[in-house]
Amino acid sequence: MADEKDLGEAQRAHWQDTYTAHPGMYGEQPSAPAVHAARAFRMAGAKDVLELGAGHGRDALFLAREGFMVRATDFSATGLDQLSAAAQAQGLAERVTTLVHDVRDPLLLPDASVDAVFAHMLLCMALSTSEIHTLVGEVRRVLRPGGVFVYTVRHTGDAHHGAGTDHGDDIWEHGGFAVHFFPRDLVDALAEGWVLEEVFAFEEGDLPRRLWRITQTLPR
Repeated sequence: MADEKDLGEAQRAHWQDTYTAHPGMYGEQPSAPAVHAARAFRMAGAKDVLELGAGHGRDALFLAREGFMVRATDFSATGLDQLSAAAQAQGLAERVTTLVHDVRDPLLLPDASVDAVFAHMLLCMALSTSEIHTLVGEVRRVLRPGGVFVYTVRHTGDAHHGAGTDHGDDIWEHGGFAVHFFPRDLVDALAEGWVLEEVFAFEEGDLPRRLWRITQTLPR
């Protein structure tokens, strides 16, 4: 496998360039998983949400409009600058804070400090299986008891799995974007010690991308 740090830095540069060339590339409408997450978070009584891999912020802004206090992180400062500008323009600046952060590093939050965590296609970035386990451990650390974690990943049934450049560990690079395609046993392993509420299969985009939306809760 290519050196993980080199691959990660190459992906950071690629996303920076992509957001610069295509501001607001995913549009202003929230993703379907974010709409689900808002319902799940509300049912759990959540008030503050951490979004990992927020990009230019369509989902963070939606969650803020839904009444949540949102901490939005991404490793692309360019994307977060776009998010902050949009929050200001939409009168949401008091509900949204941003932080440039690489999820390969520990989360810069205290233990048990947020009610919910959302991550749309962040765990299936160019992260090794070990790094993914460490990240979910960090999510567990910062969640309060009863907290909800909703995340989505592309899985091994996706058309791009096995296509492009093989970096090992189910990571394949296609069109400049490296993706870690999840087998089902990885989802189950990441849910150990949690209550696994749902693994929902869905499709998104033109290919289409094939994903799972996972909802799991930290026991009280």
